[in-house]
Amino acid sequence: MKQYLWIVVLCFYSLAYTQNCTHSLDGTVTDFHDGNPLSGATIHNETANTYTSADINGKFSFSDVCEGTIVLVVSHVGCDPERLEVDVPNKRYVDIHMEHHLEELHEVLITGTSKEEKTSIQQTVHKKQIETFTDKSLGDALNTLSGVSSLNTGNTIVKPMIHGLHSSRLIIINNNVRLFDQEWGDEHAPNIDINTSNQLEVIKGANTLRYGSDAIGGLILVKPKKYAPKDSLFGSTSLSMNSNGLGGNLNSELIKTYKSGYYAKTQGSYKRFGDFKAPDYYLTNSGLKNANVSANVGYSSFEKGFDAYYSFVDNELGILAASHIGNVNDLVTAINSKEPRITEDFSYHIEYPKQRISHHLGKLDAYKRFKRLGKLSMQYDFQINRRKEYDLRRGDQADTPVIDLRLFTTSFQPNLQIDAFENTEINTGFLLRFQQNDAISGTGVSPLIPDFEKYDAGVYATGTYKLNLFSEISAGFRFDFSKIKARKWYNTTDWEDTYNYDELFPEFESGITSNSKTLTYPEFSFPNFSANLGYMRHFSNDFEFFLNYGLASRMPNPSELFSDGLHHSAARIEIGKLTIGKEVSNKVIASLQRNNQHIGFTISPYFNYINDYIQLIPTGITTTIRGAFPVWEYDQVDATIYGVDLDLNVRISDKISYNGNFSWLRGHNETNDIPLINMPAANFNNSITYYNKDLNQLSVSLINKTVLQQKNYPDYNFYTYNAITNTNDYVDISTPPSSYSLFSFNSAANFKVFKTGTLKLEFNIDNIFNTSYRDYLNSLRYFADELGRNVNLKVKINY
Repeated sequence: MKQYLWIVVLCFYSLAYTQNCTHSLDGTVTDFHDGNPLSGATIHNETANTYTSADINGKFSFSDVCEGTIVLVVSHVGCDPERLEVDVPNKRYVDIHMEHHLEELHEVLITGTSKEEKTSIQQTVHKKQIETFTDKSLGDALNTLSGVSSLNTGNTIVKPMIHGLHSSRLIIINNNVRLFDQEWGDEHAPNIDINTSNQLEVIKGANTLRYGSDAIGGLILVKPKKYAPKDSLFGSTSLSMNSNGLGGNLNSELIKTYKSGYYAKTQGSYKRFGDFKAPDYYLTNSGLKNANVSANVGYSSFEKGFDAYYSFVDNELGILAASHIGNVNDLVTAINSKEPRITEDFSYHIEYPKQRISHHLGKLDAYKRFKRLGKLSMQYDFQINRRKEYDLRRGDQADTPVIDLRLFTTSFQPNLQIDAFENTEINTGFLLRFQQNDAISGTGVSPLIPDFEKYDAGVYATGTYKLNLFSEISAGFRFDFSKIKARKWYNTTDWEDTYNYDELFPEFESGITSNSKTLTYPEFSFPNFSANLGYMRHFSNDFEFFLNYGLASRMPNPSELFSDGLHHSAARIEIGKLTIGKEVSNKVIASLQRNNQHIGFTISPYFNYINDYIQLIPTGITTTIRGAFPVWEYDQVDATIYGVDLDLNVRISDKISYNGNFSWLRGHNETNDIPLINMPAANFNNSITYYNKDLNQLSVSLINKTVLQQKNYPDYNFYTYNAITNTNDYVDISTPPSSYSLFSFNSAANFKVFKTGTLKLEFNIDNIFNTSYRDYLNSLRYFADELGRNVNLKVKINY
């Protein structure tokens, strides 16, 4: 027995002798950005379970440290804990750098819920609100916001509009990639599945310059969710079913995250609707099909990371059959009729005319943080957009699109965020972009948009400086240079006589003519400069004041320069002009807002003066072999757009709240002293909500949306000769429809159905009273009413 005891003693003695615990370890804890010492930081030696703290200079020391690998955990107020391994005695001194700055957005934001969390004029459409629109579009989700409306073609093609501006004047950023999908058309909706997003933001301010100099209307950010670094596997599946259109949406996503910082996500959705219904009749050929898949993988830590993302969207959209007209008499009858010329029974089949659009988006970005400097990020992305528009045709070309465009876009953009200086943050970078449009041959008609190549290069810098604890200023500038080179056939009569281009642009002529047409090679270069200056001030009693000035310039898009023919989806002839130049916007926006636990409000007036504003206006009617269509032409005028947005949020009790907003806008053509066309009318939204967290998070809302009649509009009505009746018919294409008021009901509740998941149920009713109405900003308002009542049921399982 004694022998065994001696063996145990010798083992302990040997272990104590070999475990050398006489070493020391010193170090310093500093701010990663500016290198300032972080006094009071706590350093825990997990291996020996000992603690120490950093002195006023950020220095600390451990004595009696054992030889080998030890684990230190460092924590400080306002920082995420740092965990590191140190090999002793090979390393006797460590520099520890911690993230001590809270990143903020210094922007002017206009979005749509409460304004409780902000650093400027800000409302954000969060995931909870997005889920209400899971089977609708980006434009529908943003249309509830003050100052934001939509330009529609029927009920399925919805383009966002901010302060009366849309299309190429809005920059849409999807997962940090600027969207390019032939956005120039009024009836070209953004190819984005909002089910992939976690929140939506509409932004104006200095940081918009990072994305482009042409955000005259504004910037829309579609942002994905960021996931915490932990070992987890989770996802969700949702199903939405609707009575109007007898369709819905199925969406599912699965996310895998790792404690190391790696993550992966896959998502897919499918949407299908048949013919929608107005209160009194079906909207024949108004159905849609949509499929979307997306996937991304990446790694994220404080100091470095990367993200690879890919998405594919495929849309098939029916165009209202009644919008296709055969002659002047049909057009006049359609405009003056209370019902569409074509009404048939419900069908899921999508006939001609229709659109078929597919959109690929790929992105690879990476970032690296540098001590006492900031964060360097680089991004490469590409997009392929294929747009096909089908008309009613006969014979061998019945299934051939009349418009077939393939747009390829690729970009490279680095950005350096400098945050090493106290109270100052700077973002700077540059952009290189190439774009190529192919007008696919074989359509049997001249392409509306020709082949072209476009080259972009830009450089920018933005900065924010905190004057004191209560106020800050922001400023930025951007310079872009763009060149566009096209190949286009013109009717020789138009080239030489109608537009006098042979004298204005002789350098574009190729010398090649064929069948009364002239081949040309137009080429234009546009330098664009933009700048921004903003001021923010916090006052007592929860008041805040913002003032922002923005200078933005936009080169004409290909449609405004080159359009020449029938735009079938819009049911009109569109004519662009080579004489169109760039437009320059000077906009001032101010805001006063107050927010506390009981009441919040925002008053936000704005004024925008636009030199050489590009507009598309009706000029008459022409009859082609495909029917009679209005003729719309692009021109330029000086314009002013001004208005005010009001928001009010009131917490009536612990469970009842009120949200409301009001928008008023005026657009004026200063050159001709008439109103601007297609400006939104005054409108307001009101909702009252009951929410009970203890009762399965029950939420019940009654919502009202009222749009007043637009009284401020230009008169482009005209007379045209009707060969069938041998009369001059009055064509009223300008007078806006009457005002309307709609009521809706939303409800939702969450249930714990299994250990790690929840079940969410929603029951909603749109247009409760089945109101018949037409909207001034819907280009198909001449032919049919808007949608009638819709009953919606959503089921979502989180697992």
